[in-house]
Amino acid sequence: MALAPLSTPPDTARRQSAYAALSVVLDPELDEPITDLGFVRSLEVHGDTVTAHLRLPTSFCSPNFAYLMASDTKDVLTALPWTGHVVVELDDHHDSDLINAGLAADAGYRGTFRHEAEDDLDELRETFRRKAHTAAMERCLTALLRSDPSREVEQLGEVTLGDLPDDEQARALRRRRAEIGLPDAPTAFVLVSHDGSRFAPADVPLALRRARSTRISIDGNAHFCRGLLRTRYPGSGDDQTARLDGAEPADARGASSSTFFPLSQLKEHLS
Repeated sequence: MALAPLSTPPDTARRQSAYAALSVVLDPELDEPITDLGFVRSLEVHGDTVTAHLRLPTSFCSPNFAYLMASDTKDVLTALPWTGHVVVELDDHHDSDLINAGLAADAGYRGTFRHEAEDDLDELRETFRRKAHTAAMERCLTALLRSDPSREVEQLGEVTLGDLPDDEQARALRRRRAEIGLPDAPTAFVLVSHDGSRFAPADVPLALRRARSTRISIDGNAHFCRGLLRTRYPGSGDDQTARLDGAEPADARGASSSTFFPLSQLKEHLS
């Protein structure tokens, strides 16, 4: 009788399925999938066993964010119908040992960090979902100003979802609205706070400026972290992709024109 193989050969189809599942895991601060950012260092599938290793731009990235990404990674892989055993490890982080032990034991955030964890991560996650919505909202409204320079900025408060073009920016905004519980009807107003409140016409310019600051912060941090990762892990740039969630395509240097759009070009609308 032939001996059984010592190990199960890799399953290419299942690996593709597992990698696709990871595309829903976001860096909460950067609002980008860890697959696009190049944070997935390796992914191995043998039968029903999946092993994933994550890497981050620095060893001192926020433990909260690091745990969120690692925990979400394990959750989405475990949810696949064919997985039996899932191992997720964070490499080269100052809290790697602690986080990896907590993940292996399914201890949760509080169980992992114990006295250092004042609260669970639900509030933190909601905060960054709101910021992601604000940035997506600003991208859509700024695109309208670019396409119609005669439009008065105060009129942006009257723009509805039905007024937006059916493009990736609008679809990204709808996804972000759904995540924080805002309506998706064509008559729903675009420029709203996270609880759905509208702004008075006189307050619209300031609301848009604040939204632009949020968007620039997110996009700028994303480009900075991408660069740090490429420096820390040579060759990791091959695993990074351009933003696909509403921002414009990156150029050859990885810089998105939507991220660094000169504000002076909109000065007459935003003053």
